[in-house]
Amino acid sequence: MVLYHFSFDLAYFAGLFDVSFFRSGLALNIARLGGGGFIFLAGLSLTLSYRRAVQTRPAGWGLFRKYLGRGLGVFSFGLLITFLTWIFVPEDMIVFGILHLIGASIILAYPFLTLKLPNAVLGFGCIVVGLYLRGFDAEHAYLAWLGVKPDFSMLDYWPLFPWFGVMLLGIFAGNTLYGERGRTTPGPSPKLPGIRPLTFLGRHSLLVYLLHQPILIAALILLGLVKIP
Repeated sequence: MVLYHFSFDLAYFAGLFDVSFFRSGLALNIARLGGGGFIFLAGLSLTLSYRRAVQTRPAGWGLFRKYLGRGLGVFSFGLLITFLTWIFVPEDMIVFGILHLIGASIILAYPFLTLKLPNAVLGFGCIVVGLYLRGFDAEHAYLAWLGVKPDFSMLDYWPLFPWFGVMLLGIFAGNTLYGERGRTTPGPSPKLPGIRPLTFLGRHSLLVYLLHQPILIAALILLGLVKIP
């Protein structure tokens, strides 16, 4: 993700090559694959979090409030990115990006956190609906969160359909791999050389996501590749 965004910054901010390369074809599919994997793992991680949580408190409103707060927290970071892109790159403002999606999905996924096969069915159903909605567009952004894309460009766009379906598939995988008949938690990280930095990045993925772009852009400014207006 960091390498992909760095190459995108070299095109979009530094102008070293045509940014249209990232808007279609192989580069766009790589972005979707990476983001889709991030969403899938977020769903899988929810099952582990939920399994630990129910060991200390019963399922119900109290537990839901935990995930409501977590989802709203992530969604608020998405709103912050919307505001920043509206200020600095209004022509490509992010209306509903990956943080909006994950924040909303954490809340919406709560009723499904104990399900297995129904999540696979619902997940594929959401993907089919998303593929159907791709055939529509609109002049405004009111339905962008659903999957009806507005007729303007966005730097980041991950609507609920089809991507909430990928989250549900991650929950299905988590409950299948670490469910009642399997292990309740993943095993310890293998003690391989260089593995500790990778586990740190995995455990602090939101922080990495929020900080890596400002750091990359600041580096380009210091290198003189991006001019401050």
